[in-house]
Amino acid sequence: MTETPKKKVVRVESPKPAQRAGGGAEGSERSEPVWTPTPEAKAKATRFRIIAAVLWAVAIGLEAFAIFWVLKQVPVIMWLLIVLIVATGILSVGGSLLWKQANRLDPASKNDTARFFVQNQLGAIIAIIAFLPLIILIFMNKNMDGKQKALAGGIGIVVLLVATLFGISWDSPSQEQYAEETNIIEQLTGEDNVFWVKGGSVFHVCEAVPDVNKESKDGQIYQGTVAAAHEAGKDRLTKRWQSEATKYCGYTEEQVAAVEAKLAGDTPTDEQQSQDPGAQDPAPTEDPAQTEEPANAG
Repeated sequence: MTETPKKKVVRVESPKPAQRAGGGAEGSERSEPVWTPTPEAKAKATRFRIIAAVLWAVAIGLEAFAIFWVLKQVPVIMWLLIVLIVATGILSVGGSLLWKQANRLDPASKNDTARFFVQNQLGAIIAIIAFLPLIILIFMNKNMDGKQKALAGGIGIVVLLVATLFGISWDSPSQEQYAEETNIIEQLTGEDNVFWVKGGSVFHVCEAVPDVNKESKDGQIYQGTVAAAHEAGKDRLTKRWQSEATKYCGYTEEQVAAVEAKLAGDTPTDEQQSQDPGAQDPAPTEDPAQTEEPANAG
């Protein structure tokens, strides 16, 4: 029997399940199914984007003040210039963090390549806009000596690099990714329900997986929809979901193979399904050969 986890399991409630265009049999014919957020998630993402835009606008405003007033003073007020550089960096990073969270709630589609790139990398683009002109003008300024230029310019470069790193989306979310992950979980388990822990970067098939039972920051396992897992900061479904499903979650290799076949567009015929009852029944079953858990996660 699968060992019951000792950690407390906490359900993360979602107001409504996430919507996917073209669900059911019709949706399975789409090569790239489209995922759409709930109205609540969409509204929350919009609020985050508005706040991020305000923070970025203020950051660029500070840059303009530094360029058109501070750098024109004789002598240049160094402490004020440095304060403006640091404040611009803080505002830029704050906007980027909010923008990334909005993208988790309401991701772009990979089908629209230009929008997908801009939406996911806008934080880095704004950071460059907010700092690069100022840094160039600092080094070109005639009212500053070499030591002052090195100090202000060096600080500007460091803050630019930090703000750009925070602005880059290293694992950009997409509608297609959310749709595929939701399809995998629903086809395998019969419901949109996954598990994760604080501090981890991925979510898992069931609560019995060793990775979610390791010691974590708050000693809890969270469960909720794929969308809720992404909102909680998880980048993706674990790449080992197949081995997790068979080793720890009670699903058979036939059930996993059936899900993989559907993902590949190779849907089994009615005759094949009738010969493979395990592929029809999404409910977990015990495999006598798997009564003892391996020591390590899949």
